[in-house]
Amino acid sequence: MTIAYQTATELARMIRAKELSSRELTDVYIDRIERLDGPINAVVVRDFERARTAADDADRALAAGRDLGPLHGVPMTIKESYDIVGLPTTWGIPEFRDNIATTDAEVVRRFKAAGVHFLGKTNVPRELADFQSYNDIYGTTGNPWDPTRVPGGSSGGSAAALAAGFTALESGSDIGGSIRNPAHFCGVYGHKPTWDIVSPQGHALPGMLAPPDIAVMGPLARSAEDLALALDIVAGAGPLNARGWKLDLPRPSKRSLKDYRVAVWPNDERAPVSTEIADRAQQLADRLARLGARVSDSARPAIDLDRSHETYLYMLNGVMAAGVPEEQFRATQQMVATLDPADHSQEAVMARAAVQHHRDWLRFNNGRERLRMAWGEFFNEWDILICPQMATPAFPHDHRPMESRTLTVDNQVQSYFQQIFWAGAITVAYLPSTVFPTGPSREGLPIGLQAVGAEFNDYTCIDFARLVAAEFGGFVAPPGY
Repeated sequence: MTIAYQTATELARMIRAKELSSRELTDVYIDRIERLDGPINAVVVRDFERARTAADDADRALAAGRDLGPLHGVPMTIKESYDIVGLPTTWGIPEFRDNIATTDAEVVRRFKAAGVHFLGKTNVPRELADFQSYNDIYGTTGNPWDPTRVPGGSSGGSAAALAAGFTALESGSDIGGSIRNPAHFCGVYGHKPTWDIVSPQGHALPGMLAPPDIAVMGPLARSAEDLALALDIVAGAGPLNARGWKLDLPRPSKRSLKDYRVAVWPNDERAPVSTEIADRAQQLADRLARLGARVSDSARPAIDLDRSHETYLYMLNGVMAAGVPEEQFRATQQMVATLDPADHSQEAVMARAAVQHHRDWLRFNNGRERLRMAWGEFFNEWDILICPQMATPAFPHDHRPMESRTLTVDNQVQSYFQQIFWAGAITVAYLPSTVFPTGPSREGLPIGLQAVGAEFNDYTCIDFARLVAAEFGGFVAPPGY
């Protein structure tokens, strides 16, 4: 395997053992980005000279006997939406083209404290609000498996950079699958943490200070081991909480896949997935059963899934619509006033959620606590839930207006955002989820699945994905890279 595709954990070991210098590794990634990123357009903000300087500093520190941390001298990229001193943070919004960060985001600070230096930042959709990654500042990011197809969003540049071997590690964010669907589309690993265990400070535009409800920060990588190491680094109390609390996440207790109790949820009429993806989930469950794991394809939490999805949409659009212009807000209010009260379509619910009153949010928040309790009971009996992340492998770029887009699933047309059901069912209850690769589709595109666990059992999800890779295979580089 080429050096560029080694895990961050292995690269750190090689640097520490002086088998490879930080500068040599940094130059490998810079060379690959300069030669290969043209048709992909993943690393859209480049900071190569500072990266080279930091790599030289890391090599001098090692020569002097100083250890900079568990990722001493390892270069990485990070999603454009995180602040890095001296670099733009735009979220793909042209009006913020000149927004240059003056401080590092907390996640960036923690990675730097662990010995990392940054090569640059990776592309996002405008406002981080799409399953694709394109905007008027940086253009369109393609999928390394097929540049005519999407890499996912909103951490699409993150997953594409990893798959193409442009970086050792990445960090994204997720409110509607924005870590998980790029991991699925690009064939890498992504972890959506339990809500609020990773500080969001500095993952923001000017004036955004409070942590957004249900949104999380989390790592992407080419191995489950790297996800665990990254989570070790970034998880913990944020600056405002550090005086008063500490995080103590349970460590995995299972030694092999046969020790797991696994529920599988391969499909659902609310958001049907392709037969190929549903079959992949079932095939994995069957293989786990043959290894001796306890497996059920009928176990579900005791919740009303329609109500759960409505609750998620209220929480999601409560966040996403908070910054809309007053004129748009008033127009949505007027439109909502004309809706039939019996209309509970996704479009109607999202419109109501965009202009909800605080009393509405409180009512749905109370419902969310009920969901959290029900999922907690479910995970008293089951260790992992396997389910899809998206309905299909990566689909072709589609830059039409959102309301005009559709997704074709086994020749059936769905609304574009119907598939947010799979991300939302997990997100609304604060659950951790690791997306892991399971091999190619019939067209040769990656298929990933979610491994979901109980709140705070993040390391269990990640370690399950590690064991699956050891048994069945993990990340595979796309052809040509």
